[in-house]
Amino acid sequence: MPDEEVKPNLNEASTQDAQLAAESIASGEEKVPTVDFDNDYAAAQQFSVSDVDRTGKGAAAAQAATAPNQKTSQPQETKTQAQSTGNPDDFLESAKEVGNSPAQGVTNVSDDLVEQALEKGERKN
Repeated sequence: MPDEEVKPNLNEASTQDAQLAAESIASGEEKVPTVDFDNDYAAAQQFSVSDVDRTGKGAAAAQAATAPNQKTSQPQETKTQAQSTGNPDDFLESAKEVGNSPAQGVTNVSDDLVEQALEKGERKN
């Protein structure tokens, strides 16, 4: 892209410095500045990466700067396995606890109902 000439406009100058610069250019006291976007962009690209980042030291510095200050422990996996007792009394006790739960609703589990369920289960086996 070729050089472009900046054309100042006194009516669009947003600050006093811009107005003074526009007046100086309009009167011929100062040269009209030119802008070469391609060269400016290429120069900006050189400054966008620091010298440290071009080496392995940049990555090491970034790692050190973002490392946590405190060490965290690793979670340990635990396995819980329910042991089957095969004892119907264990089921009856559990059923009583569930039956009295306020979140359970209106369902009440009686001993008779549990015994009927056990009998049905024995018949199917």
